[in-house]
Amino acid sequence: MKQSYMQLARVFSDDDAQINKKLPKELLLRIFSYLDVVSLCRCAQVSKAWNVLALDGSNWQRIDLFDFQTDVEGPVIENISRRCGGFLRKLSLRGCQSIADGSMKTFAQKCNNVEDLNLNGCKNITDSTCQSLSRHCPKLQRLDLGSCSAISDESLKALADGCPYLTHINISWCDHITENGAEALARGCRNLKSFISKGCLQINDNAVSCLARNCSDLEVINLHGCTNIQDEAVQQLAENCPRLHYLCLSGCSHLTDASLIVLAQQCHMLSTIEVAGCSQFTDTGFQALARMEKLFERLLEKMDTDRKTDKEEMEANRKTHKEEMEADRKADKEDFLVRLDTDRKTDKEEMLKEMKANQIKADAD
Repeated sequence: MKQSYMQLARVFSDDDAQINKKLPKELLLRIFSYLDVVSLCRCAQVSKAWNVLALDGSNWQRIDLFDFQTDVEGPVIENISRRCGGFLRKLSLRGCQSIADGSMKTFAQKCNNVEDLNLNGCKNITDSTCQSLSRHCPKLQRLDLGSCSAISDESLKALADGCPYLTHINISWCDHITENGAEALARGCRNLKSFISKGCLQINDNAVSCLARNCSDLEVINLHGCTNIQDEAVQQLAENCPRLHYLCLSGCSHLTDASLIVLAQQCHMLSTIEVAGCSQFTDTGFQALARMEKLFERLLEKMDTDRKTDKEEMEANRKTHKEEMEADRKADKEDFLVRLDTDRKTDKEEMLKEMKANQIKADAD
């Protein structure tokens, strides 16, 4: 930080721009902190002084490169890592498919204070990246590995060893992850609040039960398409996770009414539950859910929202219909005037022709 201010002072002393002379460099730096990535890059090209300000690490604490995903390659991440260093807290590389383990190793070494990292869709990422994060990023709290199909149990074991403050993780569509990885994560990251594993076919009762017993702060669980889940796992969640407010069980076709009944009895904070494709649920289970206060409130809110939406759509349709009628009237009026004018011209032309014919006949007589 001290070196950065010394560099600023040196550059500003040679700068002739009035704004740089009249405003304190600390204030300019604060103004730059409100700019997005694109604006910072543009400002960096204005002058030497603004280049130093725009590229100061304190302005690069939160970076989202999703809009540039097709252009982002390894060297870009390495340069950002060196520039931001310990300032960086949040980085989203969602959809950046060119990113690989080498650049992420540099990132982990340089940006060891990162708390929120999104690697969703980075298909070249392997267990090596998670091992680097484990060694260098102990403050990591949120990690999205969705659709990183090369990730395996080794990644979760590494995170369990080195990232004890992890609270949110997404491993959706990571086909190689099994109950072994999930159990290791549960034992090492007991502060977990959100566990999302859509499409992970090898996540089973043992994995979910271990999560429930070790991570009692769980609030959000998405098991969509985890077809090996049975009532025992849901019972463990209900008994051990009282703060649970969102649960997705869609596609868990082995579940029965017993799951809904135990959730209704134990999870009083539950406000959203998704059960599409759970063909064994009957009225008995849904009647148990209907007695849950939070779910009932949520249902009322949704009904109210739907009513408002319907009313807005009705008003919009009425307005559109009125505008269409006005447009039709205007078009009919214009068409009538055009036809009337055309008829007048036609009548006038026929009259002139008749007069001319009569004149010719009179002259002939």
